[in-house]
Amino acid sequence: MNLYRIYTVEDTVRVPPSYFSMKLKDAIQLILKEKYERKMDHQTGLILRVMNPRNITGGKVVFGDGASYFDVTFDVLVYCPELHEVVEGEIVDIVDFGAFVSVGPIDGLIHLSQITDEFISYDRKNNYLITKNTKRILRRGDKVRAKIVTLSLKDTITESRISLTMRGPGLGKLEWIEEEEEKKEKKEKKEKKTKEEKKK
Repeated sequence: MNLYRIYTVEDTVRVPPSYFSMKLKDAIQLILKEKYERKMDHQTGLILRVMNPRNITGGKVVFGDGASYFDVTFDVLVYCPELHEVVEGEIVDIVDFGAFVSVGPIDGLIHLSQITDEFISYDRKNNYLITKNTKRILRRGDKVRAKIVTLSLKDTITESRISLTMRGPGLGKLEWIEEEEEKKEKKEKKEKKTKEEKKK
């Protein structure tokens, strides 16, 4: 699933007199950016960028309002995460209750309980998380693969929340996933060899 999509939108833009000295397209672009960017549209997702204003028509003036109104078509780049979607990102912060992962414009939280099946603790001095038995370490800059388990998309980026899990097949720190795949391959080769020896 693609986390980013482009939609075409039509709107009527109010251009106040303070913008009249600008080129019309530039003024409309600026007004649309202020209105839409970094805002949540609950039908499409988080609007990151307004692009390509076109088909500008109108220029109507409303009695008692010194502004002009123009109909315009434009494109928006939208971030639209979905529940149970698998994402890859980089650890941007480690805290005593988990890790924050950059997944697009929003940082998702992986709670301690969702990092691994093992007991895991926070090393405050070195600012990393470490598992009790295997001594695996998770620190800032590590690349991980996780699944979205809860989404709370509010009106702005700062209000929105994403919770993730790294527990499950094919999830975790990318190095851990590679290690598990290598172990699995070795085990399968060993089992195959044992079966072949029994047949002889």
